Amino acid sequence: MDIFESLKSKISGKNLKIVFPEGEELRILKAVARLNEEKIITPVILGDEEKIKELANQENLNIEGVKIINPLTADDFDEKVDKFVERRKGKNTEEQARTMLKDVNYYGTMMLYCDEVDGLVSGSVHSTGETVKPALQIIKTKPGTKLVSGAMVMIGPNGERYVFSDIAINIELSEEQLAEVGVVSAETAKLYDIDPKVAFLSFSTKGSAKHPFAEKVANATKLAQEMAPELPIDGELQFDASIVESVGKQKAPGSNVAGHANVFVFPDLQAGNIGYKIAQRLGKFEAIGPILQGMAKPVNDLSRGCNEEDVYKLAIITAAQSL
Repeated sequence: MDIFESLKSKISGKNLKIVFPEGEELRILKAVARLNEEKIITPVILGDEEKIKELANQENLNIEGVKIINPLTADDFDEKVDKFVERRKGKNTEEQARTMLKDVNYYGTMMLYCDEVDGLVSGSVHSTGETVKPALQIIKTKPGTKLVSGAMVMIGPNGERYVFSDIAINIELSEEQLAEVGVVSAETAKLYDIDPKVAFLSFSTKGSAKHPFAEKVANATKLAQEMAPELPIDGELQFDASIVESVGKQKAPGSNVAGHANVFVFPDLQAGNIGYKIAQRLGKFEAIGPILQGMAKPVNDLSRGCNEEDVYKLAIITAAQSL
């Protein structure tokens, strides 16, 4: 089954609500109209109601029945200010909270915190920092998780599926953090019906090169194996050893991952970001995400270069994450 048909079947009939803070952006409105028509999820959009309806009319988009909230005039604005101040535990004053919650990302994140919606999708006109910062301050990480990371689900021309992490959030990771990324990425893989086999990537395979960078990946692998002994995890592995069976047998004999990996943990953000874009642009893989991992509730960040289809698909992913 197609990955999105599978996700749709999981969320169908559950009346999951996703908030889109960037309601005045055409790409968002087009995706919202499509989601609203298909009744897959219940979209909520933030922004100036008059501007949103005018844009929808201009583009002949049916958003009838979609809830539109303007944070600047919302009836519950004062209530959310109070809850935000309480959540921040003295880190922000009421005056600061009033200013911050006029920002659609902060207001939308508070809606998620207050269980008024099940997930949030933003980032089409806001930077990753502008989307993620409110989530880190308000939603925070789920129990047992210390780190938020970004994964990309890569779908190949023949339908093959892989997870690449971290490709969006953390520039450099400690051994412990790298291990955590590997474990949570395996959980992300399961959401997309991928039976995870996790490879920690390096320029070295099983000590073939001696360098602190390779040792760091090897140590992270051991920590991940201790954290999740039930998962097939191995490293350090070069990419060819992780995905090509014949190379895996030669370079890492006896490995239960080498040659068969489908979850790839990159040693740093530079490698991860470059890696997924090579697969996307040269390998013609579809890149879905970034998908934020480790949040207590689902918040996902669009690329500012996204299109309507990207918004539509990330909304479905976000709804599935909330289950």
